[in-house]
Amino acid sequence: MKFGAFVPQGWRMDLVGVPVAEQWPTMLAAARRIEDLGYDTAWVYDHFHTVPDATQEPTYECWTLMAALAAATTRVRLGQMCTCNSYRNPAYMAKVASSVDVISGGRLEFAIGAGWYEEEYLAYGYRYPSDGVRLAQLDEAVQIIKKMWTEDEATFEGKHYSVRGAINRPKPLQEPHPPLWIAGGGERKTLRLVARYADLSNVAGTVETFRVKSRILDEHCAEIGRDPSEVGRTCHMFITVAESEAALRPVVERVAAQIGRGVDKFLASTQTVAGTNQQVIDRLGEYQDAGCSHVTGYFGDIVWGDSLEVFATEVMPALR
Repeated sequence: MKFGAFVPQGWRMDLVGVPVAEQWPTMLAAARRIEDLGYDTAWVYDHFHTVPDATQEPTYECWTLMAALAAATTRVRLGQMCTCNSYRNPAYMAKVASSVDVISGGRLEFAIGAGWYEEEYLAYGYRYPSDGVRLAQLDEAVQIIKKMWTEDEATFEGKHYSVRGAINRPKPLQEPHPPLWIAGGGERKTLRLVARYADLSNVAGTVETFRVKSRILDEHCAEIGRDPSEVGRTCHMFITVAESEAALRPVVERVAAQIGRGVDKFLASTQTVAGTNQQVIDRLGEYQDAGCSHVTGYFGDIVWGDSLEVFATEVMPALR
């Protein structure tokens, strides 16, 4: 099993109290801690304003951070959870991603999804079409992006997007292209897109949800004649870990307040894993047994606590 961690960027209110002039140094220090602690990947979100409510607190833009982190780190691989297809033209997105892959020395993990945050779409002037239309747009976008990464002149005529002899230089360093993640667990359409195009899937939820989505993905792969083992299975979750129950409680309380949830609601969430070292090892071991090859953790205390370090030294070695 491999492991990733999110870099704080403000979206989940994790830079509150940090002066603006100190926010980039804080984010960079966190990314370098992730790298130095031996995590495989470092991640950022693709959102424009804070959750659960839009506030005046900063939220740093995803691909600006990707470029900055590409130049400021040396080993850790860099991903987004996940790029919202609607926010950028796919030909433009392919070029940005190619540039970041080159700047990073070939360390890009490219993750994309159909988008979901209607309030954010409307606030920033994007149309918010139906689920079916957004998924159809994602289907076309992924085809264009892969063409831009692998062909000298990309041509594609679709209902939503088109390119006509588009040149993308530089190409990504990674061959045939950076790993392509498609995020989301929609059983009829999203997982079918994963089976058709992706190198890795990403879902959130309980281990039972993970098993169900993985089985359905296997079925979609079988329908198109693809070996299911070609698609990696990954998940992301909130992770809070401490050496003891006594040490865990105040961290959970502060993280829950920070992200705008009560403690009980936070702990009851299907996306939350909180516990002592062994409890977290046991929980994640269930995902590993279910076929999960990569876990990305959002450590809500990354700016002020030590879950990131405890997880790296006490949990990761048990599940490598």
